[in-house]
Amino acid sequence: MDIHEYQAKELLATQGIRMPRGGLAYSPEQAAYRATEIGGEAWVVKAQIHSGARGKAGGIILCRSEKEVEEAAEKLLGCRLVTHQTGPQGKLVNRLYIEETVPIEREIYLGFVLDRKEERIMIVASGSGGMEIEEIAEKEPDSLVRQTVDPGLGMQEFQAREIAFGLGLEGKLIGKAVRTIMGCYRVFRDFDASMLEINPLVVANDEVYALDCKMSFDENATFRRPEIMELRDKSQEDPRETFASDRGLSYVGLDGEIGCIINGAGLAMATLDMIKIAGGEPANFLDIGGGASPERVAKSFRAVLQDKNVKVILVNIFAGINRCDWVAEGVAKALDEVGVDVPLVVRLSGTKVEEGKKILAEKAPTVIVADTLAEAAEYSVAEWKKATKAAA
Repeated sequence: MDIHEYQAKELLATQGIRMPRGGLAYSPEQAAYRATEIGGEAWVVKAQIHSGARGKAGGIILCRSEKEVEEAAEKLLGCRLVTHQTGPQGKLVNRLYIEETVPIEREIYLGFVLDRKEERIMIVASGSGGMEIEEIAEKEPDSLVRQTVDPGLGMQEFQAREIAFGLGLEGKLIGKAVRTIMGCYRVFRDFDASMLEINPLVVANDEVYALDCKMSFDENATFRRPEIMELRDKSQEDPRETFASDRGLSYVGLDGEIGCIINGAGLAMATLDMIKIAGGEPANFLDIGGGASPERVAKSFRAVLQDKNVKVILVNIFAGINRCDWVAEGVAKALDEVGVDVPLVVRLSGTKVEEGKKILAEKAPTVIVADTLAEAAEYSVAEWKKATKAAA
């Protein structure tokens, strides 16, 4: 789960991390008022969306008068900002962050990420701030400074000092950088974050400021972090994924037209691969989970059909904890209640498979039944080609 820049800065502020003064605005008039409150002679108007590269897309505007602030807000609010991370559909701007400017002397990159291979938090820093980490790694790999944190000990101040030394900081700035790095680590740890990025962290007026900040959180831990769930902005999420997650389903939207309902992440990945091998494009990853009751299966159909591009649905269930007769009842329920108006291919295997096939034959005779995953993928792609040809 991602949050906005201003929300991430509020969390960092709890650890005493310095940042320019700023305020939130939902209208051009409020943006101009925020600039008056902050004071000074120049301000930055920042679009608040869940994406990086906002500056390159025109989502960050430097203003030198309150009138310019109001005009910039007028331009940004209500628009869909398109960056290379959002895709062509862009993301809606419905709030702005107005921030004072600081005289930047130097820019630094600072990032914390959960390294799943090492099972540790990794800190990556570079003296080349303002660039994306992929660019830094490609163009200036020698500038990268890395530290990993032992989960038993937590981050130690000597590690933060080594990062500061590696960045070439001197004098009082070393102590200030150490406090910033340790504060970031505590926020990352205490709120179950999966990524925290300050880019750039700047040196200005003999201080260290977090000029921009991004944070993501482990969704599996949000049940114990209600204060983080309060920061969720559903308007920034894929509506298909929001619909599914609100109903307890594991769903990731893709760009194809063959919808998938599968139990088990491994089987889901194998199914997506088989669809690709057969010449098709999956529309989603959906893991129905272990408790595939008829009601849960029907919810899965509703989630898949949220995507209007879906032309075929493939249900692939290997029943161990599940039962094929439950899934078959769910398919029949979906056909009756949800209104599935696209071809449906079902492959069942495992516990109560014969009973499941019998239920499909009696209650859902229009369903195309496959015996193997390869057959299911081939049938799905064939139906998708028919539907595509008919639409053309």
